[in-house]
Amino acid sequence: MAIKPIDMDAIAAFTGNIYESVTVLSKRSRQVATQEKAELDERLAYFEGFEQELEDPRFQEEQARVSLEYEVRPEPSEVAINELLDGDIYYRDSSKEEDI
Repeated sequence: MAIKPIDMDAIAAFTGNIYESVTVLSKRSRQVATQEKAELDERLAYFEGFEQELEDPRFQEEQARVSLEYEVRPEPSEVAINELLDGDIYYRDSSKEEDI
């Protein structure tokens, strides 16, 4: 993974506080990681129950292809940072809202 500089001022401007922005990024990256894990588990669940066929090189090749597909995806934290910088993340500060 190549190291890329990130404009911390742009990230801090999202919430007005760098620590709150990092918290938002952390929560979003966990959501992305959980979603990707569920997708991978769903795709690999297809191969369960094929005990005899798992010896077949075609099944092993297909399993490896699916696993490698998920390994080359960007890291969840990178996805979260890109979403934040693109304005795709919605953030609401509940402590600043008035009680009705």
